[in-house]
Amino acid sequence: MTAFDPLPYAIPFFVALIALEIVWARRTGRQRAYESRDTAVSLGMGMGSLVAGALAALATVPLLGWVHGFAPFAIGWAWWAWALCFILDDFAYYWQHRTGHRVRWFWAAHVNHHSSQHYNLSTALRQTWTSFVALSFIFRLPLALIGFEPGMILTCAAFNLIYQFWIHTEAINRMPRWFEAVMNTPSHHRVHHATNGRYLDRNYAGTFIVWDKLFGTFELERDDEVIRYGIVHQLGSFNIVKAAFHEWADIARDVRSAPWKHKLSYMWREPGWTHDGSRETSDMIRQRTALAEQETAES
Repeated sequence: MTAFDPLPYAIPFFVALIALEIVWARRTGRQRAYESRDTAVSLGMGMGSLVAGALAALATVPLLGWVHGFAPFAIGWAWWAWALCFILDDFAYYWQHRTGHRVRWFWAAHVNHHSSQHYNLSTALRQTWTSFVALSFIFRLPLALIGFEPGMILTCAAFNLIYQFWIHTEAINRMPRWFEAVMNTPSHHRVHHATNGRYLDRNYAGTFIVWDKLFGTFELERDDEVIRYGIVHQLGSFNIVKAAFHEWADIARDVRSAPWKHKLSYMWREPGWTHDGSRETSDMIRQRTALAEQETAES
């Protein structure tokens, strides 16, 4: 049995839901939820990611198959194997996503997804073109080594990505409490896309928010704070090439100009890190925000 790719079948539903959200935004007076040039970049990134993903599969599929050959036993295609694979794939995605925010090399392939200052369903389609270059596939290799079939892994990963589409919206406020406790939701994911200090580098979940709660990266959306979307240093451009590659260009520039002993650090330290402290990392911003809140509370 080979991998089943559900993404092409999901695209018409994506388009229909985006159209419905645009209607909702206009009827509720939220025209600013969409910006035509921003939406065009998101759609273009989405189409480009399909091509990039297809090309990357030419290498990742044989690699998964090769690693699977070292598995101590084959798990097979039983129904329970699908359920277990989906859960473990989501666990792997959590760590891939977390690494994508904490290590600059991986961030370079992920930052484009956060570069929109608008939060809507089209933002979900703003996907990377350079995931393979960033080596993001390594997080799913252990699943093949355990014994899960490569086709099963890729299919579960695709369904995980499809699940995440609907959580990119402001049209849904809160889901039932029991659902919010276990699953990733629009509320949880709005936190993830925020640039507010308290929200930076939080809620990495794909499908199950329990991973964030287990590993200390969960943050609840607050009703008393307006969310600002985008990245700390906003892209400030609707150039799709810049959206796709700007962080790679910045890494090249920093590595070229850095002292020799710090060159690798500009690739493998956290985004924003500099050897002279001239920029802030997300941890520094969070600490500054917490200190400011404490001073406000004491005054």
